[in-house]
Amino acid sequence: MEKLEREIRESKFAELMNKHFAASSIPKSIHCLSLRLTDEYSSNAHARKQLPSPEFLPLLSDNSYHHFVLSTDNILAASVVVTSTIQSSLKPDNIVFHIITDKKTYAGMHSWFALNPVSPAIVEVKGVHQFDWLTRENVPVLEAVENHNTIRNYYHGNHIAGTNLSDTTPRRFASKLQARSPKYISLLNHLRIYIPELFPNLDKVVFLDDDVVIQRDLSPLWEIDLKGKVNGAVETCKGEDEWVMSKHFKNYFNFSHPLIAKNLDPDECAWAYGMNIFDLRAWRKANIRETYHSWLKEVSSPFPAPSFFGLIKHNDNIKDTDTLTNMLML
Repeated sequence: MEKLEREIRESKFAELMNKHFAASSIPKSIHCLSLRLTDEYSSNAHARKQLPSPEFLPLLSDNSYHHFVLSTDNILAASVVVTSTIQSSLKPDNIVFHIITDKKTYAGMHSWFALNPVSPAIVEVKGVHQFDWLTRENVPVLEAVENHNTIRNYYHGNHIAGTNLSDTTPRRFASKLQARSPKYISLLNHLRIYIPELFPNLDKVVFLDDDVVIQRDLSPLWEIDLKGKVNGAVETCKGEDEWVMSKHFKNYFNFSHPLIAKNLDPDECAWAYGMNIFDLRAWRKANIRETYHSWLKEVSSPFPAPSFFGLIKHNDNIKDTDTLTNMLML
């Protein structure tokens, strides 16, 4: 019986590792789709046509429209988010989507939306390399994420090495694996902190993750009075699901650290990043970007270790960059 129990336990950990690798990898079908669309971009003039058409360019900064921001390198996921939002909207002609992707995916992403228009909505596709503002001087995490070996090894290395599986549970191990997803060191995941600079003429946007499906009209979000707050979001501490809906700051932060204890309330409710309303005017007044950089400088140089040197709890269900960004939204 002991041998069987040990084998079952080992199988659970192996299953978790396999799921983690599957979730962190690019499925062959999606990779092939991106390659085919990239090839289409180079050989098909229709795939390279300007997005949006020149006559719609002024609308990209028109605050009477509802602006959505989506940052992703997953073409199919972007298509699902955009299409479901438009199909669920009562006023699709009032929607502008700003899709930001990385350099390697840009051609494929552009091809997809050029060849599959979603009119009457307006779609803009931009690669991070097309934003003049995104330089290493303005985005200090950019070079660090690319070059810091400790960080890269933490997210891309052997996740079992150094872990005593006999002293942990499958659930806690799953939390560690989730926190070490490589997507958390992607520049696309850091871009949300720079939205006011990337879209200097916009006053309010709705930021969507690429793993959501919209099922109802979102236009009422623009009628919500945020009362000077930067962020409107869904709390994740009230609900029947104990795994998802039980997150307070004490689940994320190490309150034995004096900086955390001084600035945060352990019982404060955390919130989800699947859909957020950002008041960019309030954001610019709060100067969150500089505060973000100050915290990064405070906890390490040139860039925080994955656990932000004790600021973030190391063994819970953590999204490091999301957590620090959440804190700065207060």
